[in-house]
This record gives sequence, C-alpha cells and structure tokens, in this order.
Amino acid sequence: MPAKIADNECIFAENPSINVCGRVTEILLAFLGVFLFIQLFYYLFVFSRLANYQQENASGSSPEGVTVLVCAWNELENLRELLPLLDAQEYSEFEVIVLDDRSEDGTDDFLKESAGLWPHVRFVRIDTEYPHITPKKYALTVGMKHARYPVVLMTDADCRPASTGWLASMAGQLDEDKEIVLGFSPYYKASGLLNWFIRCETFYTAVQYLSLAISGRPYMGVGRNLMYRTALFFQHKGFYKHKHIVGGDDDLFMNQAATTNNTAVNLDPDSFVYSFPKKSWKAWLTQKKRHLSVGKHYRSANKLRLGLLSASHVGVWVVGLLALTWGLFRFDILLLQILGGAFVLRWLVQTLVLQAINKRLDRTLAWLSFIPMDFALFVYYVGMSGLVFSKRKKKVTWR
Repeated sequence: MPAKIADNECIFAENPSINVCGRVTEILLAFLGVFLFIQLFYYLFVFSRLANYQQENASGSSPEGVTVLVCAWNELENLRELLPLLDAQEYSEFEVIVLDDRSEDGTDDFLKESAGLWPHVRFVRIDTEYPHITPKKYALTVGMKHARYPVVLMTDADCRPASTGWLASMAGQLDEDKEIVLGFSPYYKASGLLNWFIRCETFYTAVQYLSLAISGRPYMGVGRNLMYRTALFFQHKGFYKHKHIVGGDDDLFMNQAATTNNTAVNLDPDSFVYSFPKKSWKAWLTQKKRHLSVGKHYRSANKLRLGLLSASHVGVWVVGLLALTWGLFRFDILLLQILGGAFVLRWLVQTLVLQAINKRLDRTLAWLSFIPMDFALFVYYVGMSGLVFSKRKKKVTWR
C-alpha cells in the first residue's frame, strides 16, 4: 500500500531526481545571498568610510569672501528668524543675498524696511517668471551674477544654521583643489510618525551621498547647505542642461560638476543646518516625488550605484518574506535558521555602522530606530517607485 503524501510535502517533477521544493529553497537562498552581499559591501566598504572619516580644515591661503544665497517665495516669517542668524556669522568677509522671487506676503516691504538692520544683508527682487527655466533656478542664477565674492553658500529660508561658525566651517574646507563643500542638513525633531520617517530618510540619504563623496564618487548635495565657487557654476553654464526640470538645482548640478578631486565633505557639527520638515503626508509626498523624479537624469554610473543599493535593500526584504512564508509552509527549520541568521547579521552590521555615523551627525536618530527604519525604507522604496513613474503632472508654483 503506497505511503500517504502529506498536504505540505513537495511534489516531485517527472524526473524523480529533481526535487521541486529543494529547487525553490535553493533559488530563494541564492537570491538572498546576492542581495545580502551587496548590502554588506555598501555598509562595510562604503558607509564605514563616513563613520571613520578624519576631517581636517584645508590648509592654504587666507579665507575667501563668501556670498550666502537665500531663495525666498512667500517666506516672510522664516526670514524674520533667519536673517539675524546669518548676519551674525563670525567670518571675515561675507554678504547675504535674499532672492525675493515674486513674494506676495509682505516680504518685499519687510526687506526694504529692514535694510539697515543687518550690515551683511541685501536683497534682489525678482518680478518675472520665465517659461524656459524653473523659478528657483532662475533666482539662483540671478544670485550668482549679483554675488560680490567668488564663493557661494546656499541655504533655504526655512533653515537655521547650528552655530555662528557655520560659514567659517564650510569655507574652511575649500582650498586650491576643493571647489565644492557638501554639508549636512537634518530636520528638527517633533512628535509623530511623519516627522520620524522624514528624519530617517534624510539621515539615510545623507549617509549615501556623504559616504560616496568620501569614496571618490560624489553625486549630490542638498541645497539647504551647499557651497561651491561661482567660477565652477559658470564654467558648467549653470543650470542650462537641466533648466526646464523641476528640482535638481543641487543634485543635478553636482552630477555635472562634482568630481573625485574637487569635492569636500564637512562633518563639523558647527556646519550643520537644521530645517523644518513638512507637516502633512500630502505635502511631503509631493516634495519627495519631485526629488526622486530628478534621479532619472543622473549620470549612468550614479544611477547604477544607487540602483544596486536600493534594489538590494528591497530584494533582501522581498526574498526574506518569501523565504519566511516558504519555510513556515514546509516546516523547514534549516531554511528558517539560515534566514534568521542572515537578517541578524545584516541588522548587526547595519546598526553598528549607522550608529557610528549617527554620532558624527549629531545623533539625529535614536539607535533603536535603525531596524524599524530598515523596514520603513523598504516600504518607501516600493511605494515611491510607482509615484515617481506616474505620468500625472501637477502645476508647479515655485521650485
């Protein structure tokens, strides 16, 4: 009498030597191994460089004059707080130019009335919008042309420098070879899931662009805290190559101009610039969709590096969940042990490396956040991929 086959046992193919269940397990483990290898490579050989980075001020001639550019569109209340902080920067020679782009909230009157309060601050009013270039890129280009000094430092109206040494710290990384300085710009902490995730995503993005810059592969900066020479801007014809693309005034220009030798990273806490995050999921999603859509215009090599990182992140979770389901279905203890070991190893390496970086970046996250952040980023990558490639276009009022 033939033995009864249990419901959860595997069915053999026509060739009895081929075990279908065994093949499925092998395939799952093979993919898991590939994705895990890519992830560990980034953490151990790329991100760890940021954790161990030894920063020194560039040696060279006397400090160069710096122009701080602030683009503002209806930012009256933010400018009231920001401008005194910028004027109080402790630096030998600098100016602040507020680029008032068609504001209708009283910014123009405020700047005219306050012109004498801050000796380093002046402003340029922009009254016209042009169809061939996005408003913020046009405003920044105007600022570059009005700059009195050979170095510009960008920030936004809703940002706040961590100290009066922000400008000096950023300028201290420039020398004859270094024409670009990438700064860190975290978000203020507040209650709620949205704020937590914004801070997580911002932290992880900074881990990527700062680590890759230190590794000699710079690809982006953030316009809230970014410095470079005006000569570099005009050498690359400014934003001409992507003047019609919404966003990218920071990362697309870095894709053009940043090289292994001309880019410096600043991890000095005095150089950090804090910003106020979006308060609604709708506003944040609109912002992130714009940011991520710019990525398809990156150089191919940069898209490959970032694509491998995000794909392996998603892959580890997708294969891990499939393997977990398969292992529970088959009661395959060995598969579950291997799966558990793989995730524990990844989370251990991830936590150690990210916590070391977190200490360098002013502990903007609690170390207990890293594992839930890992899953949240997986959901984010999957969800945002559909939004980024959707064809629906919304009217852009600024940016």
